[in-house]
This record gives sequence, structure tokens and C-alpha cells, in this order.
Amino acid sequence: MTTQALAADLRDEVVVVTGGSRGIGAGSARRFAQLGAAVVVSGRDQAAIDAVVASITSTGGRAIGIPADCTSQEQVDALLAGTEGAFGPATVLLAFAGGDGRPEPITQLDASRWCAVIDTNLTATYITIRTFALGMVERRRGSIVTMSSTAGRQPGGASVAYAAAKAGILMLTRHLAVDLAPNGVRINCIAPSAIETERLVQNMPAPAREQLAQSFPLRRLGTVDDVADSAVFLATAQSSWITGVTIDLTGGRITG
Repeated sequence: MTTQALAADLRDEVVVVTGGSRGIGAGSARRFAQLGAAVVVSGRDQAAIDAVVASITSTGGRAIGIPADCTSQEQVDALLAGTEGAFGPATVLLAFAGGDGRPEPITQLDASRWCAVIDTNLTATYITIRTFALGMVERRRGSIVTMSSTAGRQPGGASVAYAAAKAGILMLTRHLAVDLAPNGVRINCIAPSAIETERLVQNMPAPAREQLAQSFPLRRLGTVDDVADSAVFLATAQSSWITGVTIDLTGGRITG
């Protein structure tokens, strides 16, 4: 499918991106806007949200920013209302809010920390999906993409809380795919490994990034565009008979 054809496809779409103020979420918001969609950028940092929105609107795209902490039902309700007030009902939801996967031995990870990481990732994803899925079910139209991680696929360097939360998102996606399919709503998941975001570049020197890149069969790190393009595929008519799947963006490290 050509970019022009895809752009025509997305002109009527309203896309909500949680975790959209930085990194993968911001890149995905920009990609959907480039392809003609109206985009709602959400996150917890108003200044970062504003910067993403400005980068979209300065090139003729349609976007607004609505801050929300996705662990709060009240704030996600406000995100839904703000979206519908500005652009109409959401047709695509990218439930990407989450993070904080830093290594942490279980001997140092107390119950309050466990709950905070689970809430930031798994509970936030559940609240966001449920809030937006209600309207999608009524309209019998909608596509949802969730964000897991390689940490949810195999043991690695992340904390056990983060790994459990991301594994939970995989099963949440699979379960809801069966639940929502009869109502015309699809849900799929992306599970990336090392993606070269601004944060990764800031925290890892170039030699270390190159060494990490060489550990992948494809001999490079993933890019934000790799994730954004996968999200476009999963969210649009290109994948209209796909639901409940997880795309592993791992440069060949996970192949099945």
C-alpha cells in the first residue's frame, strides 16, 4: 500500500496516544498525524506534550494535548471527554503509558514498589482500554494497540515487577481480543526490545549502544519509527483480520 493510499485511509481516524509525550509514544503520534489522522497526545508532562503537539501542528497535522495519569480513572475519563469534544469518538487507541523497568533485585523491591510498577504499566493499560472500549463496542468499530516489552517475554535485566506487568499486558491483550472481537473491536500488542529513544541515547554512551546493537541478529538497535510503523499496521485496515497477536520487535532475538 502506498503512503498516499494509507494517508487517505487515516484521514477519518481519531487516534489517542497515552505515553505520547516522549520516545515511542511521541514518535507514534507523529507518524499517525503524518498519515492524516487527528491525534490526541497524552502524558503526564504538560511541557513535553506541548512540544509534541507543536511538532505536529507546525507541519500541518492535527493534534491536541491532554495530560492524564492513566492510573487515575477520573483523569482517563477526562481524556475521553476531551478527545470527543475536540475530534469526536476515538477510533484508534495506542495504550502506551508505562515504564520504569530499571533493574531492581527482589530483595530490594518491597510491596509498595511492586504495586507502583504494576499500576503504572498493567493497571494503567487496563483502565485506559476499558474506558475507551465502551464507546468502541457501542459503535462496533475500533482498534487498540498495547505496549509490552521483551521483559514480558523472557527473563532479563528489568525488575520482576516490570516483567510481570508487561507479561500481564500480553495476556490482557489476548483475553480482550476474544472478548471484543464480536463487537468489531480489535486489539493487538507490540513487545519491543532495545529502542534507540532519546532516553537511551542520553543514558548509554555510543560505544555501549554499538556493543548492544551487535548482540541482536540484525546488528542494530530498534528505532522509534520501527515501533510507530508497526503500530500503524496493527491499528489500520492493513491488519483488518488480525487480533490478539503480539509483534516482537527484537531484531531477531525472539522469533517465536
